[in-house]
Amino acid sequence: MTVYIYNTLSREKEAFVTQEPGKVKMYVCGPTVYDYIHIGNARPVIFFDTVRRYLELSGYEVNYIMNFTDVDDKLIRKAEQMGATVPEVAQTFIDAFNEDVAALGVRQATGNPRVTENIPEIIDLISELVDKGAAYASEGDVYFRTSSFEDYGKLSHQNIEELQMGIRIEIGERKESAQDFVLWKGAKPGEIKWDSPWGPGRPGWHIECSAMARKYLGDTLDLHGGGADLQFPHHECEVAQSESCTGHPLANYWMHNGYINIDNKKMSKSLGNGITVRVLLERAKPQAIRYFMLSTHYRSPLNFNDLTIEQAQSSVDRIANCEANLEHRLQALGSLAHQEPSAIGLEAREAVLARLEEIEAAFHSKMSDDFNTPDAITAVFELVNEANQYLQREVAEAVVLKTLLAKLRKFDDALGVLPLPQAQPELLDEEVDRLIEERIEARRTKNWARADEIRDALADQGILLEDTPQGIRWRRK
Repeated sequence: MTVYIYNTLSREKEAFVTQEPGKVKMYVCGPTVYDYIHIGNARPVIFFDTVRRYLELSGYEVNYIMNFTDVDDKLIRKAEQMGATVPEVAQTFIDAFNEDVAALGVRQATGNPRVTENIPEIIDLISELVDKGAAYASEGDVYFRTSSFEDYGKLSHQNIEELQMGIRIEIGERKESAQDFVLWKGAKPGEIKWDSPWGPGRPGWHIECSAMARKYLGDTLDLHGGGADLQFPHHECEVAQSESCTGHPLANYWMHNGYINIDNKKMSKSLGNGITVRVLLERAKPQAIRYFMLSTHYRSPLNFNDLTIEQAQSSVDRIANCEANLEHRLQALGSLAHQEPSAIGLEAREAVLARLEEIEAAFHSKMSDDFNTPDAITAVFELVNEANQYLQREVAEAVVLKTLLAKLRKFDDALGVLPLPQAQPELLDEEVDRLIEERIEARRTKNWARADEIRDALADQGILLEDTPQGIRWRRK
C-alpha cells in the first residue's frame, strides 16, 4: 500500500517515493541535552519512532538518524550552574534521554551523532559556503548571507520581510543584514571552543544538522522531521545552507508535529507548566504516555491534563488485557488445540478471519494516509472487540486465537502501546531436566500439544534438544 505524507514544503499530501527503492534516509532533529526531556520533546521522539516503525513494517529499510546537540549556550550556562564541564553535562542528559525514551518503547536510532564529534565536517561545510560567497566572516564570527539564496522562506512559506520578525538581532550587530544567521561563533573567554580558519569558536545551531545529515545520509534526505517550532528558523536555515552548498534539495519530504498544551495553555517556561517525562513516568505507565501522544493526529495540537492521561491508561490496559486473555486461552487449550472443530466452529472461524482481513486493511489504510494514528487505534479496538467476543465462546480454536494475537502484535509493531516483553529468568539445569522428563512422558502418552509446548518454552530460553542413541541431550545456545 502506498504511503502518503503531508509535505510541509508543498503543503500537500504526496505519495512517498524514496530515492532508492525500499530504502529510506530519515533525519529527525534531536534534543539539546542540557536537561531532562519534557513531554513536548517526547512528542516528536515518539511520533517519528512510529513513522520509522510503520515504514519498516511496510517493508522499508530505514536509516534513521537523530542527533544530539551537545554544545550550546544552554549547555554552557548549565555547566556553570552545576560546576561541571560541558561534555559532562551533555553525557549526563544523553544518558537520561536514552533511559527515558527506552522506557517509552522508542527503538534505538540507526545513529545518534553528536555535534562535538563532527566539528571537522561542520568547519568544512562552512568553508564551502564561504568559498561560494554564501557566507562571510566578521570579527571571528561567520554568517550565512541570506540574500544569496533566492528561495529563503520556501519551507515556512514566508517572505523575507515577514521573516525579520522571527530573527533575533544581536547587540553589537556585525551582520550585513538582519536576516543573516550565524554559522560559527567566535569564542568568549572561558567558553568551550575549537580552532577554525576564522579563529577559536564553536558552531551555530543550524549548521550542525546540515553537516550531520550530509555526513550520515548524503546530500538529499528522503524524509526530514521535527517539531513545528523548528520549521522556522532552524529548518529554513538548514535548507538555505545545505542547498547553497550542494545544489540539491535537502529533503524531498518534510514533516512537522504540532505543539502540546497543558490544560489548554501553551507549555512554556514563563508559565512553569512543563512536565518532564521522568516525572510523568512516576505516575503513568510508559505505554499510556505513548498512547496519549498517538491519540491525536500528529499535525494537530495535543492537550495534556490528568484526565487525558487517565483515559490513555484505561485504553492501554484494555489492549493489554486482550493480549493476555488471548495468551491464556491458548495455553488453556492444551491438547484440545488439535481437535477438529464442529461445523459451527468452522463457521465462526471463517467469520472472524474475514473480519480480521477488513480490520487489517483499515489499519493500513489509516497509517498509510499521513500516519493517521487515531484512526489506526480505532482499528486496534475493533480487533480487541472481535477478540473479546470470540473469547466468550465455549469452544475456541487455536488457529483463530493465534491469528488474533498475531494481528494485534503486528499492529503494535507500529504503535508500540503494548507492554514491553519482560526478560525471563534463566532456567536452572535441574529445571531443564525436569521439563525434559515431562516432555518425554507427554510424548509417551501421546499428549503432543504439551510436548510441543515444552519444546517451544525451552527454545524460548535458548535450550536446544538433540536426540541421541543414549537419549535426549540438551545444551544452551
